[in-house]
Amino acid sequence: MERGLYIHVPFCVKKCNYCDFNSFKFTKEDKEKYIESLIREIGIYSENLKENCFSTIFIGGGTPTILSIEDISYIFKCIYDSFNIKKDAEITIESNPGTLTKEKLKLLYSIGVNRLSMGLQAYQKKHLDYLGRIHSYEEFEKNFKDAIDIGFENINVDIMFSLPNQTFDDWRETLENVVSLNPAHISAYSLIIEEETVFGKMYEKGELNVLDEEIDLKMYHYTRDYLKTEGYNQYEISNFSKSGYECKHNILYWRSKEYLGLGPGAHSYLEGVRFSNYCSLETYFEKLNNNILPVEDSHKLEEKDKIEEKIFMGLRMNEGIYFKEFKEEFEIDFMKEYKDIIEKLRNKNLIDYTKDRLYLTNRGIDLSNSVFVEFLKD
Repeated sequence: MERGLYIHVPFCVKKCNYCDFNSFKFTKEDKEKYIESLIREIGIYSENLKENCFSTIFIGGGTPTILSIEDISYIFKCIYDSFNIKKDAEITIESNPGTLTKEKLKLLYSIGVNRLSMGLQAYQKKHLDYLGRIHSYEEFEKNFKDAIDIGFENINVDIMFSLPNQTFDDWRETLENVVSLNPAHISAYSLIIEEETVFGKMYEKGELNVLDEEIDLKMYHYTRDYLKTEGYNQYEISNFSKSGYECKHNILYWRSKEYLGLGPGAHSYLEGVRFSNYCSLETYFEKLNNNILPVEDSHKLEEKDKIEEKIFMGLRMNEGIYFKEFKEEFEIDFMKEYKDIIEKLRNKNLIDYTKDRLYLTNRGIDLSNSVFVEFLKD
């Protein structure tokens, strides 16, 4: 069975103005408690999952590369000692320019990390400053080229459009500069204003110049078309890759496969149960100090839940839903079960299908939420 391992590193130099991820300002004391607690959590799970094989590892955050070389080495040693990791596993670490050095990149490469996910977000200094990023484009480019020189072939670059005050030409410039580096993978996201963020509070006060939906769609359509001409295959709503470099870990999520999440606020899905850890560092530390798993919430999925998740997660991918796989898992003939919905959505040019699968059209991707809701039963 395919299964992924996610490790959440909850520290950043500073929180970006748009970020609502579970992250905290880095302190030496919290870092030491976190590593001690994480190793205990790994140990507890390894007792029951030692024989299970993990095909992907994803170290996310926060900013995992804020940790020292010694800290990163220790965490990976514990992972390898405690779990059965597939020999050809995809092993990703998220990184931000400003926390990377050539020495750290060499270390990551030497301990088996074979995929870097680098957060750039924008090319222009004015946008990086407004977002609250801690780096320049030049720092990002140096880190990227150092990684290539060291031997990394699979590098993702995260970028964002629909930023406050961003022009179409700004976005095009960001895209062109990223593509000129020829990364294996590009994740291009539209900015979402989250309530408890700096941007969210500014928006409530009317202090944020948010781009309208028409410009947002124009940027997205240009991204899709431009990256296609540059050899990138769009395999998910916001993700584009060269052939063979799709993110295997994220595909596990979109295909409703199992994964174990460790660290404060991490989510898991094992044996039909979704569960999540406490977000609070203090609670996370306290539970594990008493050798208690820091699980705050768990929910066993009913068959209806599994079916609905399979549909709306599967439709995020350009391949869509495979009828054979759906029938094998749920004993349901998809085309018969959802005949009326399919006919309605196809008439609106939101979905299409072949004899093997059903998928969103380009218009369906633009209106994906309205498609997903059609498949949710009362």
